[in-house]
Formats: sequence, C-alpha cells, structure tokens
Amino acid sequence: MGEGVNRSAYYGLGWRTLAVICAAVPVAFLGLFFFYPVINIVVSSLSQGWTGFLGVFDSSRTRNAIWFTTWQAAASTLVTVVIAMPCAALMARTSGSAGVWLKALVTVPFVLPTIVVGGAFKELFEGLNGSVGFPNLNHTAGAIIVAHAFFNFAVVARTVGAYWAGLDHQLEEQARTLGSSSSHVFWRVTWPRLKPAVFAAAAITFLFSFTSFGVVLVLGGLQQATIETEIFRHAVVRGDLATSASMSVIQIAAVLCLVAVTSHLERRTSISTQMMRSTIAPMRTATKSTIAVFSLIFLGSPVAVMIERSLKAADSYGLQNYVALFEKIPQLPATSAEALGNSMIYALIATAIALCLGVVCAITIVTRRDTMSRFFDLAATLPLGVSAVTVGFGILISLNRSPVDWRTSWWIVPVAHAIVALPFVVRSIVPMLRQIHPSIREAASLLGSSPLQIRAQIDLPLIARGLTVAAGFAFAISLGEFGATSFLPRRADTLTGPQAVFRLLSTPGDLLRGQAMALSVVLAGAVAAAVICSEILSSGKKRRPRVDLPIGS
Repeated sequence: MGEGVNRSAYYGLGWRTLAVICAAVPVAFLGLFFFYPVINIVVSSLSQGWTGFLGVFDSSRTRNAIWFTTWQAAASTLVTVVIAMPCAALMARTSGSAGVWLKALVTVPFVLPTIVVGGAFKELFEGLNGSVGFPNLNHTAGAIIVAHAFFNFAVVARTVGAYWAGLDHQLEEQARTLGSSSSHVFWRVTWPRLKPAVFAAAAITFLFSFTSFGVVLVLGGLQQATIETEIFRHAVVRGDLATSASMSVIQIAAVLCLVAVTSHLERRTSISTQMMRSTIAPMRTATKSTIAVFSLIFLGSPVAVMIERSLKAADSYGLQNYVALFEKIPQLPATSAEALGNSMIYALIATAIALCLGVVCAITIVTRRDTMSRFFDLAATLPLGVSAVTVGFGILISLNRSPVDWRTSWWIVPVAHAIVALPFVVRSIVPMLRQIHPSIREAASLLGSSPLQIRAQIDLPLIARGLTVAAGFAFAISLGEFGATSFLPRRADTLTGPQAVFRLLSTPGDLLRGQAMALSVVLAGAVAAAVICSEILSSGKKRRPRVDLPIGS
C-alpha cells in the first residue's frame, strides 16, 4: 500500500512538472507572436495621444467603412440564416453515410480560401451581367452579401441542424396528433426551442462577415470599403501605420464584444441541448429533393463557373491554364506551382504547430478547474476575436526591429497561420475531452497507470476523431489563409497560392484571369479533399478507452 502511495506521489510530481513545462510552450508562443503584436498595435495607435487616435474618425471614408462593415454583416447574416435554414432541417433528418457526406459537402465552402470565393463569384457575376432580369452586381454590396451567405452557409446549417436533431420531439408529435398543421407546429412548438441555436449561428455568421477580408477586397473594389480593407490600404498601400493601428484597435474592440456575445449564445445552446428521446418528424421526399437541389445550385454555381473558366483559353477549352501554372510570368516573383508548393509546406507546418499547442491547451482547459484553465480558455479563444488581418499587421509592426527582426523570415508565415487556426483546433478537441468521464481516469490511476499512460491509452483514442477534424480544418485554413499573409514579406520563397491568385486577379488580361481560376481550382480541390477526408475518417465508430487491468482482476 505504501509503495503504491509513493509511486502515485512520484507520478503526480512528475506529471505536474511535465504539465508546467508543456503549458509554458503555448504561453510563450502566444505571448510572443500574438499578445505582443496586439499590445504593440494598441501602443502604436496611442503614439500621438488620444487626439491622434480620435482623429481617425474625422475622415468620412473611415466613418463610411465602419458603417458599411456593420450593416453588410447584418444583411449577410439575415440572408445566410434564411437560405441555410431549410438545409439545417434536412441535416437534422439525415443520418448514416448520407449524413456524413452531406455535412462534408456543406462544410467545404466554409473552408475555401476567401480569395478563391471572391474570384469565383466575380466570374459568376460577370458571366450573368447582361442576362435578362439580372442586375449588375460588380463592386456592389449585393455581391459581397451573396458571397458571405455562400461562405457561412455551413455555420447555420451545421449548428442549427445538430441542435435540431438533438431536441426532444415528443411535443411536436403530440401537437401533430391533436391536429396542428406542420407550419403551426414549427412556429409554436419547434421555433421557441430552436431560437438559441439560430441566434448562436447568426452571431458567428455576423462575426465572420464583420471580419471578412478577401471576399470584400475582390468583390468590393475601391467602392465598398470595410474596416479590414482600410487597415490593409493604409498599411500596405499608403504606408500610414498610425492610422492602420487606430483602425485595428477599433476592429479589436468590436470583435471582442462580438466574441463575448457569441460565446454566451453558444453556452446557452450547449446547456439547452437534450438527448434525443423521440424521432424527428420525417420530411417529404419532394421537399428533401427541392432543398437538396437548391443547396446544390447555390453552393455549386460559383465552383462550376470557376472550373469552366479555368478550362477556357481563348475560344477553346483545354488544360492550357493549368500548364501555365508552371511557367514564370512577370507578375509573380515565382511560378504559381511554386506558390502552391509553398502553401502546402506552410499548411503542414502550421497544422503540426496548431495541433501540438491545441492539445496542450485543450487538456489544460478540461482537466483543471482553476485560474490556469480560464486563462488557457481565454488565450486560445482570443485569436478568433482578433482577425487575421490584425494578426498580420501586428507582426508587421512588431517583429521587424532588432533584436527580433523576424518579419522577413519564411517561418513567420506558418506561425501566423497556426495562430489563426489554433481556436478551431481547441474547439474541436475540448468537446471530445469533456465527454471522458473523470472516473475512467481515476480507475486507471488506481490500477497503476501513469499520467502519460492515461493520456495515451484513454484520452488519445477518444479524442482521435476530434484530432482528425482539427487537423483537416487547420490544414484547410492555412492553405487558404490570405489576411495575415498579405502583410508579410513578398519574396519568391514566401509567395503562397492565395497571394498568387490575388495578384493574377488584380492584373487585367484574360490569360492571367484563366491562370487565376486554374490555381483557384487546385487550391479549392486540396481544401475540399482535406475537409472531406477528415469528416469521413472522424465519422467512424468511437473507440472505447482501453485500461490494462491486472490478470485475474
């Protein structure tokens, strides 16, 4: 007995030491590459005092950008909710392999590079321009709103669909038994209980639309400016770092408020969710088909146009644009194929960094119930509340002076990508860890398992599904990241695929436009493959935790 106690104490001391060392790594990483740049942005915005900071609002362009950012985000949220709700109803009623594929296909648009989405819709609107009854949407708010609805479709469909499927449907069954119509049952019985999920999804959609960069940059042009594009314009185009810093502070304050609201709504959703005790009402085949066809047309049209345009060269169709990706052109410091290779390498590195940091953060958040847990939860969430543009701008003004002149280093690109992906990794792993009952770990500890054995034999098998999803999302996010990368050095060895797409789209000429679409198709295909594979692999049967028991017990 005494030996067991001594061994437990030894393991406990060793685990605490190892835990402290592991916890120090994400703290140091986020402190150097996230908190220090953000603090530096705030300090830079106040370099000329409050008068200089408030002077930013004297510009009518700045005020218009703030107003446009707000109302287009609200309009994008409303349109997204209206369009995606039927698909959410379909996802709530679809299970098995069909449900897995439906979730995967719906999720693909969400992780597509924003610059690719912007380019695809630009081609779609230009192709429809002049059609009977179709307005000219080039460089209009309508184009941005439609693209945001496409991009955030999965947020509403998956969030509301999962919540809808988990509700107790006995009340709906009783109402239908008493003769209530389907519409009456929905609005009087289902909708009041569904509102927390709808509001949570709407808050997330508003956040993503508020911080949108690539879509607005391509579709809005100079006519439609948001806070994000103004930060880019002042910093990169005009070299006015002080104004960019002031606008970044405004962006940070607004987004942090949105994150707080979103987190509150998500907690309400998780608390209100119940285990399914009855079957949801089936949907008519005709209704299912109508919803599926509409979703396919809405989500597939820009992708189809992008593919068609990538195959078009002059008056014929072929693979000329794809072959041109391997050719050196004056508009790019490297070939498009080399830029794509850089993106692949950066995505692998960023995924590895985000997974390592995310696992440590998730374990600390779940296993501890003290100030450290709350700190890690906040630290891992804050990058979601600070846009990628702000992350890139912070690195631009913080890590370019001695003794940490790292801004021109190639490795700073995957580091920035890892910061952007980290919140998604943590949010994928934490729910899986919380499903593990503490008694399982306690039983394994009493049977002589060390903390490392517990992590390896219990935690890791159960969170494997979450790790797979996290890896897929991190890889896809890094592969398509454009906001932070646009502020980093533009050398041949650091050029990424999204950067190459933007430069090609920004240069007039049908030949370059065709190459941009070809590169966009390759990027979209790689992202789609990563997301679909992670969804399929994570949909397998959950593995039970294995505890090695003594023989004869």
